Amino acid sequence: MKLETIQAGRIVGVHGIRGELRVLPRDGDPDFLTRFRTFYMDGQPVTPGACRVHKGTVLMKLPGVEDRTAAEALRGKDLYIRREDADLPDGEWFDDELLGLEVYNGETGECVGELTAVETYPASKVYTVRGVKEFMVPAVKDAFILSIDMENNRMDIRVWEGLDA
Repeated sequence: MKLETIQAGRIVGVHGIRGELRVLPRDGDPDFLTRFRTFYMDGQPVTPGACRVHKGTVLMKLPGVEDRTAAEALRGKDLYIRREDADLPDGEWFDDELLGLEVYNGETGECVGELTAVETYPASKVYTVRGVKEFMVPAVKDAFILSIDMENNRMDIRVWEGLDA
């Protein structure tokens, strides 16, 4: 599903006493967040004065947040980006965009369910598909994920022996 905004991170704490925020990236790559000039918080655009990577998180300075107390008040807030600003390579999508895709057996064309969750594991992401029964599919292109067609809300997977999807 094509989304206008994507959750990019969450404010998880503060850094220092001058109002710098610690932002945990949603998809694990802090460098990705430093590419954006505008974020959206509570539906309103915010433009960081500074944004840098520090120990796996992003340290961000927002206008009007001048001290630790003001920064603490923002803890737990989500930061969003506009999808069109992301400039992802062809064939890559954000996890949230994949939710709700209809999942099909790539060999038979039979619908086996709907993609309901995306989990991140050390080896790869894993998609949860709910149909007649629920099962998990490693998000490994060509091995398990044959194709994704966002225009038609469709994902084709390789069904392996014992899956009985």
